[in-house]
Amino acid sequence: MTGFLTPSVFSQVVAAAPLISIDLILRSADQQILLGERLNRPAQGFWFVPGGRVYKNEALDAAFMRITKAELGMVFNRSDAAFLGVYEHFYEDSQFGAEQTDSSTHYVVIAYCLDIASKDSISPPQDQHGQYQWWDLTSIKNSQSVHRFTKDYFEHL
Repeated sequence: MTGFLTPSVFSQVVAAAPLISIDLILRSADQQILLGERLNRPAQGFWFVPGGRVYKNEALDAAFMRITKAELGMVFNRSDAAFLGVYEHFYEDSQFGAEQTDSSTHYVVIAYCLDIASKDSISPPQDQHGQYQWWDLTSIKNSQSVHRFTKDYFEHL
């Protein structure tokens, strides 16, 4: 796998190409969804589902396991999840902000839903999201703090 890019190279990729990512819709037994408040651009300050980029030469199964470990503190297999679909996210900014001439970001997102028996089994790190909360679907749909791209996942759930 050759997924790690220097900030300079990654900045050029973000400016020139779409990124592929996996988003994780984590649903508890009581039908609540885990959201984190984003610390970084894009979508900084909004509540969003956990997720991450797929690296070059990384198989989707390997990416899924790496992303669930990094974002949820626990490894899940892609076969544990239900495929929700492919989504496109277009942002006017990027993690590079004013440092990048074309500061927009384009993601092609593969979304999966993971059902878990216990909320206590999840201990997500706080490097991407400052805090986490479990949300019911009505609150997600009605909150101005939940990013619209996160709300898109719940159109059919």
